[in-house]
Amino acid sequence: MIVRRPSQFSYVREECVVNSGDLPAPVSVLDRLSIILDAFKGSGRLTLSQVTRRTGLPRSSVHRMLEQLVSNRWLSRIGHEYELGLGIVELGSTAIEQNRLHTRAMPLLNEIHRVSGMVVHLGVLDQIDVIYLGKVGEPSTSAAIPTRIGGRHPAHQTALGRALLAFTKHRIPENSWPLPMQTTLRQVRDSGIAHESGSMVAGLNCIAVPIGPIHRAIGALSICGPAARLRLDHRSAVPLFIAAATIWESVGLGNGRSHDLRQGVRTLRSMPTAPSGWSPTRPIRALAQR
Repeated sequence: MIVRRPSQFSYVREECVVNSGDLPAPVSVLDRLSIILDAFKGSGRLTLSQVTRRTGLPRSSVHRMLEQLVSNRWLSRIGHEYELGLGIVELGSTAIEQNRLHTRAMPLLNEIHRVSGMVVHLGVLDQIDVIYLGKVGEPSTSAAIPTRIGGRHPAHQTALGRALLAFTKHRIPENSWPLPMQTTLRQVRDSGIAHESGSMVAGLNCIAVPIGPIHRAIGALSICGPAARLRLDHRSAVPLFIAAATIWESVGLGNGRSHDLRQGVRTLRSMPTAPSGWSPTRPIRALAQR
């Protein structure tokens, strides 16, 4: 299990033994399987010893459950190492496809990309991380930005995450953040937009807006592009505002009734198409490959 605690501008991730301290030992088989699968979050291949150390479970139990997960395609075994298997990939892909927010947002993400010419993201908050549910952009430009559908990133480091932290009611007290981040979140709430420049990739600007009002946001949208072309202002965020309002209404959270997407899509389609896609600069490529 991973424990996160705040430091100056960042969260330090530490491994801890599940059964230590005052944490109750997992009892059911489902609990143990969940703990073992959680060990692979943010990791590549792991050996039996690494999984045992990360989970704190008995080695014999871990080995037996790893083999059961392999037989059910939830994990794959390569030599003495294990990694997430195709069964998990298929299940995760299905979960995203069936997600109501993702389903309603994707037509609008495509239109935002056409209008802006930038890479567009859809994300939700999971504790202090942003999880990406959608990403639309030209293949070359998308590859230059180190995000992926189903991936996660520390929320405070991204425009998407800052919009979510400012507008989502979550369990992390805001006063636990460093003072500069507290100021940033207040500014996001006042302006309705979040932005960051160069913290994810050098030379890259990102701007984001929440989907929903303060304490009720269900996600956020962002566009990312070269600093020379993407200004961090409300004018650049207009397509995002249109899409966010449409999604909020379409899932029935605006006034209690569900609306279709046609009006929002028509509004975006009335906007001109952006010039041909930008080419990533060498620094952006280099950082994305690290």
